[in-house]
Amino acid sequence: MNAKLLMIQGTSSGSGKSTLVVALCRILTDQGYRVVPFKAQNMSSNVYVIKERSHKMIARIQAIQAIASRREPDARMNPILLKPLGDYQSNVILNGKYHSQMHAKEYYERFALQKAFPIVLNALDSLRKENDIIIIEGAGSPVEINISKYDIANMLLAEKVSAPVVIVADIERGGCFASIVGTMKLLKLSHRNLVKGFIINKFRGNYSILDSAIKSAEKMTSRKIFGIIPKADFNLPDEDSLNGNSSNKLVFSKESLDQQIDLLADIVQQCIDIQEILSQVVALTRK
Repeated sequence: MNAKLLMIQGTSSGSGKSTLVVALCRILTDQGYRVVPFKAQNMSSNVYVIKERSHKMIARIQAIQAIASRREPDARMNPILLKPLGDYQSNVILNGKYHSQMHAKEYYERFALQKAFPIVLNALDSLRKENDIIIIEGAGSPVEINISKYDIANMLLAEKVSAPVVIVADIERGGCFASIVGTMKLLKLSHRNLVKGFIINKFRGNYSILDSAIKSAEKMTSRKIFGIIPKADFNLPDEDSLNGNSSNKLVFSKESLDQQIDLLADIVQQCIDIQEILSQVVALTRK
C-alpha cells in the first residue's frame, strides 16, 4: 500500500488549513478510505501527549485531525514540533520526544534541511505504507520568501513527494483574490505546477457576488476554485481555524468533539467539490 497524497496550504496563517484538514479527514474516512493527517513541522504551544506511547508529544490540532480520521494520534503525524519559548528560541520535539532547545537561526540554517527533513520524509513514508490517503497540512504561507529555501513544511515537501496542492484563502480579512494571484506569482515554476486549485474560506453573503472575481482569478492563475466555504461557528481550537473566533478551551470529550467535527465536515462537504478533488487532484477513484 502506498497512500495517495493531498496537501492543503494557505495564502496566510489563519486561512483555515488546520480545520479544513479536520473536515477532509472525516469526510474521506466516512467514505471508507483509511485516512491520516500529517504536518511535517508545526510551531505550537498547544500540545497533545500520547500517554499510551511513552508520553510522546504532537501538536494538539494533529491529534484532533487524527480523531477526525477515527484513528489514534500518532507521533508520525507531526514529526517536528517546535514549542516556542520566546526570544526566537524553541524546544524542538522530534518524533514526539524532546531533542533540544534551539534558536530560529540555528534551526533554519543548520537543522531544518540537514536533520529535520529526513525525519519528516521517513515518518511520511511509514504512514503511506499503512493508509489509502494522507492529508498533509502546510504551515503559514508557501511564499514566505525569506525562509522558502528552508521551508520543509510547504513546497519543499510537496515537491519531494510529488503531492498535489490545494491552497485555501481567507476572504474575511480582505485581499482574498490578491493573495490567491500573488501566491501563484511568487511561487517558482516547479512549485506552481504542483498547485491544482484554490478554496475560498470564511465567506459571508451571496455567493453570486463573487462570480466575476472568481472568473478573473481562475483566468489569471489558470487554476480552478473548488469551492467557497462560509464563515461558521463551531467549538474547535483556534489554531489556523476556519472560524477565527472559536474557543481555545477545548474539552476532549469524544462525543462532543465528534459532534463538532461532524458539523464542520457537513459544512465543507456541501461547499466544495470533493469528488473532483479526489479524481482530478488526487487521482483516486471512488471506492
